[in-house]
Amino acid sequence: MRTRRGNTYPVVGAPATNKRKRARSSSVLYNLFDVLPDDIVLTILVKLASTAESPADFLAALVTCKRFNDLGLNPVVLSQASAETFAVTKWSDFFSRFIQRCSDAGNVEACYTLGMIQFYAFHNRRTGAALMAKAAIRSHAPALYSLAIIQFNGSGGSKNIKDLIGGVTLCARAAFFGHIDALRELGHCLKDGYGIGKNVVEGQRFLLEANARELAAICLTSSPALMSGRRLNLPPATNSNSNSPLASEFGFSITPPKPHPANRFLVKWYGDRSPDPAYRICSYGGCGRPETRMHEFRRCSVCGVMNYCSRGCQARDWTIGHNRNCRPMLRFPIVNAG
Repeated sequence: MRTRRGNTYPVVGAPATNKRKRARSSSVLYNLFDVLPDDIVLTILVKLASTAESPADFLAALVTCKRFNDLGLNPVVLSQASAETFAVTKWSDFFSRFIQRCSDAGNVEACYTLGMIQFYAFHNRRTGAALMAKAAIRSHAPALYSLAIIQFNGSGGSKNIKDLIGGVTLCARAAFFGHIDALRELGHCLKDGYGIGKNVVEGQRFLLEANARELAAICLTSSPALMSGRRLNLPPATNSNSNSPLASEFGFSITPPKPHPANRFLVKWYGDRSPDPAYRICSYGGCGRPETRMHEFRRCSVCGVMNYCSRGCQARDWTIGHNRNCRPMLRFPIVNAG
């Protein structure tokens, strides 16, 4: 039977619930967590930080309780945070302090992300280059490749300070760790003799290796037919002028790779602002690098419309759609009025 308040009378013969006993059991659980050694909690937090797929995954753990907040900011945990932990698109004081703290703890992803932001977004060239160099010393392939782009383009200075030999050296180091864009850049440098002795055969080998790694990434992510062992009828290459065609030219539907959080920040940063029209942004949508001086980037030699900071960005933009939109530009002969 129910009362006016909606409560029911106790049933005769039913076992009575002991609220005090339930409260005691919950307090025991809290006490067990309190007596858990810090090493075990740190191991859990390190695993969480290293596998976080968004900043919310890690920050949600920090606000769980005071102990998680204290141990989560331990340098051991911050040094192992994944790149996606810093995947924010809006700069704030909290993010600035957090990523600086991770960088001081020795996190290479934090060093590289903060270095890219300082170099390209806030124009702190010396600080940004030093942070990227700190990550490059720890064999961080994207940092090595970004420093190579800076050396090739002479970013942050005049055109006369380009260091082609330094760019090739950094590019070769990044290629050693399997960086696809670095492999492709190094292959073109060898074929053209740009900053290194010309070697067409060796350059072609690097280009083929870059295409093979790109194809392997496609097979692992977006081609279940290849993984199951079924045969695919591949159409012939559509670009007969290329000695080393890309995977998209063999009929594969290529999904563009997910850009690094540093590049995603730059894309959002300059997308929300109206940059100086004299300084162009890299035409590859996943890059976000701006020019640091006028006419720093190279233009597409066919259409003359798209601008790229590197051959790696040009190749990626070609595979995701520029190969269908690229048209030769009209060239008008100069008529002598006399």
